[in-house]
Amino acid sequence: MKKILTLLLGIMIILSLAGCKKQAEPEPVVEPEPEPEPTADVVTYEEYKALPTDGSAVVTIEAYVQGVQSYWDGGATFYLQDKDGGYLAYAAKIVEEDYTKIVSNDFSEGWVGLANGMKVRVEGTKSEWSGEEEIVDGVVTLVDDGDKWIAEAVDVTNYMATDATVNYMNQRVKFTDLTVAAYNDAGDAFSYSWDGSGTPGDDLYFNCEKDGLVYSFVVESYLCFDGSPAYEAVEALEVGQTVDIEGFLYWYNGAQPHVVSLTVK
Repeated sequence: MKKILTLLLGIMIILSLAGCKKQAEPEPVVEPEPEPEPTADVVTYEEYKALPTDGSAVVTIEAYVQGVQSYWDGGATFYLQDKDGGYLAYAAKIVEEDYTKIVSNDFSEGWVGLANGMKVRVEGTKSEWSGEEEIVDGVVTLVDDGDKWIAEAVDVTNYMATDATVNYMNQRVKFTDLTVAAYNDAGDAFSYSWDGSGTPGDDLYFNCEKDGLVYSFVVESYLCFDGSPAYEAVEALEVGQTVDIEGFLYWYNGAQPHVVSLTVK
């Protein structure tokens, strides 16, 4: 009998200790889900223009891709526009799969691909180089809402000799009835690279005259490759010809459009 009582007492002690141990275990800690990082507010074109260009302004815009240079080192340079103005996102990073959705790779229009007008978001820093306002250190993502828009080229011929030209910076523009002027003292109509040091395949530079004033234009080889209609049209230029030009109004110490189309009249 004593053995049975002793055995029962031992079992009760073990169960009691087990119960105490269970009660002493802390409740599992449930870690809260991390809050998503807030996305910077998208600014309007007017708000963008008001920001400083000293590299202190981090900015987020949404706009439509009008043109894009070739993909390199994980990114590209984008010509963007909304219904209020134009933007240049210089060497912005983008996933290559998304890049291929933006460009057509169709040379028939004269550039790497007149982008199909897809809407994108760009987050980067507003900067300035030789007068050109641009977004640097940017990241481009698609805004997948099916919204697309292609801007009509604005004729800025009558503004060429005025300060108003700068109001169209980075927009898709056109110039009509310009006269091809000699680019250098040798009387050449164009130059491979700005100083003549280039070879076919490099950027093409040429000048045109309007009302006694001479203006500089460039065919960016990363935008319009050697062999594209725009590139070949400039290679065939002759001084004195009358031309119409279309391009993006890039700025380099003054207007220096990146040409995407040239027609001899």
